[in-house]
Amino acid sequence: MTGHAEAPDAQAAREQAERFKQTYEAIRAEVGRMMVGQDEVVEGVLTALFAGGHVLLEGVPGLGKTMLVRSLGEAVHLAFSRIQFTPDMMPADIQGTQLLVETEGGGHELQFQEGPLVANLVLADEINRATPKTQSALLEAMQERQITVGRRTIKLDEPYCVMATQNPVEQEGTYPLPEAQLDRFLMKLLVGYPSERDYAEIVDRTTSGETVELKHVSSGADVIGLRKVVRGVPVPEEAKSYAIRLVIGTQPGSEYAPALVNENVSLGASPRGVQALLLVGKVKALLAGRFAVACDDVRAAAHDVLRHRVMINFQGQSDGVTPDRVVDAVLAAVPAPHGA
Repeated sequence: MTGHAEAPDAQAAREQAERFKQTYEAIRAEVGRMMVGQDEVVEGVLTALFAGGHVLLEGVPGLGKTMLVRSLGEAVHLAFSRIQFTPDMMPADIQGTQLLVETEGGGHELQFQEGPLVANLVLADEINRATPKTQSALLEAMQERQITVGRRTIKLDEPYCVMATQNPVEQEGTYPLPEAQLDRFLMKLLVGYPSERDYAEIVDRTTSGETVELKHVSSGADVIGLRKVVRGVPVPEEAKSYAIRLVIGTQPGSEYAPALVNENVSLGASPRGVQALLLVGKVKALLAGRFAVACDDVRAAAHDVLRHRVMINFQGQSDGVTPDRVVDAVLAAVPAPHGA
């Protein structure tokens, strides 16, 4: 009797995983008509969108970060806005402000003009050029899904996703993102240079005069529905335990911390790191056609989820220790639970 009762649930789970994978692949293929290469970055951005999180893209200018986010907005038919952050930008420049406008009768009235934060996909270009005051306005939108201007509070429409970029090389005139804001990003993706083959394809596409018109292959409603599918993926005890131990392993002085962490890390990942590992793991499980998170899914998510949550101390910086190297050490030191 038990087997007969579970069969419909298993069938429904398989159908949900298949529907998720089909939608994901359709969006990725459509974005790929505009983007050349950067497959891992495209997959990471899509993962963040379906997991309901924000993503930080780090790479030098000219690698197609803006094109990627704009293409995603076209493929999913979402409202897109781009903010070019500068040191003199004020919170009102991104939130919106009250303007005095003339009415038909010749009078004047105050009207609220929405800022670029009011969209579905927000590209925050060179986020580390914004002052802490403006960064805090962005933080409210990311965390609370709302903006507050004076006494006015505006709820932001779902799906809502901030995709921020920062230049890893040019540091003059920049303000490092505080740990509290970094922690709000589900993932940090490193955008590298294209391969030689990709360079050739980029040149062919951009110098031929042909234009690519992207189609709407999904919608905001689809994304919201599939986010519920992601949240519904079960997490076995072994995978949850493994994610918790990996995060504890990034914290100096903890039971699972390797020597590299104890000597070179000043601050490890917070409980948000566990949440992020399992959310990203759920997406990876669905893409593999499974409806349960495995320890391999958690392991595969570790670098993108933890690299921006690990703060290297002065000793580590002087020795050239990187967050990715710390994550490598933790993965090597913390074994997956037996039988996982």
